[in-house]
Amino acid sequence: MPKTFRRTKHFWFLTGQTAVVNFFISGFGSAQSLLRSDQGTSLKVAGLHGTAMGLASISSGLLNSRIVHALGRKKTVWLGLGIFSVGLTCLALAPIVQLTILAAYVTGFGVSMTINNTTASTSEDFAEHRQVALNQSNAIGISVGGLGILTVGFVASVFPDHWRLSMLICLLLIPYLYFFVRDKEGEHHTPPEHGRQSGKVSAGFLASVFAFFLSIACEFGISFWSAALLSDRVGSSAALSTLAVVTFVCGIAISRWFIAPIFHKVHIDDQLRFAFAFQCTSFMVFWLSHNMLLSLISLFCVGMGVAIQFPMFAVRIIAFSENRPDLAIGYNSLAAGSAIALSPFMLGVLGDSFGISRAYLMIPILMLIAITLISVFPSKHLGAK
Repeated sequence: MPKTFRRTKHFWFLTGQTAVVNFFISGFGSAQSLLRSDQGTSLKVAGLHGTAMGLASISSGLLNSRIVHALGRKKTVWLGLGIFSVGLTCLALAPIVQLTILAAYVTGFGVSMTINNTTASTSEDFAEHRQVALNQSNAIGISVGGLGILTVGFVASVFPDHWRLSMLICLLLIPYLYFFVRDKEGEHHTPPEHGRQSGKVSAGFLASVFAFFLSIACEFGISFWSAALLSDRVGSSAALSTLAVVTFVCGIAISRWFIAPIFHKVHIDDQLRFAFAFQCTSFMVFWLSHNMLLSLISLFCVGMGVAIQFPMFAVRIIAFSENRPDLAIGYNSLAAGSAIALSPFMLGVLGDSFGISRAYLMIPILMLIAITLISVFPSKHLGAK
C-alpha cells in the first residue's frame, strides 16, 4: 500500500455510505434460507428476491447518467439512501412473499444508486491511489456486511420470528453521516452544458462489462445459496449455515485490506486472472467438501478470490470508457443488476430440479469464461493499472 495514501474525512464519508447498504446486502443475501423457511417457498421463489434486486440495479443503471447529470453525484447518493431506507423498512415488515419481492426491488434500486456513485466518486476523488482507495473502502464495507450476517444470524437464533427487523439497524448510520460527517461544500450542482455522458463504446469495453457480469453472478450465487449447500452437505441448521457464510465475507474483507495492496503494482488484468483461478480452485474444494471445517476454510478462500474483482473491474471499465466514468458506472450497474437478477434465480431453478449441489457446477464454468474474456480483450494499452 502506498504510504502517501491518506484516509481523509471524505474517504470515511464515502465509505460510510457504502457500508450502510453493504450491511443489508450481506445480511439479506445470506439469509435466503431463513426467508424461504419463514414463507414456505421453493428455492426458485426465494430466488426471486435476488431477481427483483437485480432488475432494480438494471433500472438504476439505465437512469444513472441522467440522474447524475440533473442532480450531481452527491445528491444522487442521498436520493439512493432515501429510497433504500423506504424499501428496507417495507422489506422488514411485509408479511407475504409478493410484498417482500416488491420491497426487494425498491431496496435494490437504492442500493445500486448508492454504490454506483460512491464508487465513481472514490475512483475520481482518489485518482492517484485509485486501487488502494477502492479496495480499502470496499474492505470496510464488506466488513460491515459481515456484521450484518452475524446480526441477522444471531437474531434468527434467539428470536427466529423477528430476524428481518435486525436489518433496520444499518439505517441509524444515515442521519449520523448526513448531520455530522457530510461535507456541504460542492453540493450545488449545475448540469453540464454538453449533456450527460453517452456515445458508442468499444468491444473491449463490452467484453469487460460482460466479464464483470460473470464475476457478480458468481459472487451472488455463492452468497445467496452457499448456506443451502452447507445445510445439504453437512446437515447444519438454516441459522447456523447463515452464520457460517460470514467466513465468505471475512475472506473478502481481509483480502481487500491486507492482500490486495501487496499486488497493487501488478497489472489489473493479471490480478483478475489470478483471482478467478484462486476462486475457482477454492470453490471446487468447497463443493466437494462434506466436512464443516473444510467447508468454512474453503469458503473463506473463495471470498479471498472474490475480493478484488469488484473494485478492479470498476477501474478496468472506466479505463475502457474513454473518460466517461458515469457512463461506465451505468454499464457496471446494468451488468451487476443482470447478474443479481439471473444468478440466484437460475441457481434456485436448477437447485429445485437437480439439487443445489449439481446446480452449483454452473459457478466454475462462469469463472473460466471470465478469465478467457480478460485474456482476449486486455486493458494494458489503456493504462488501467
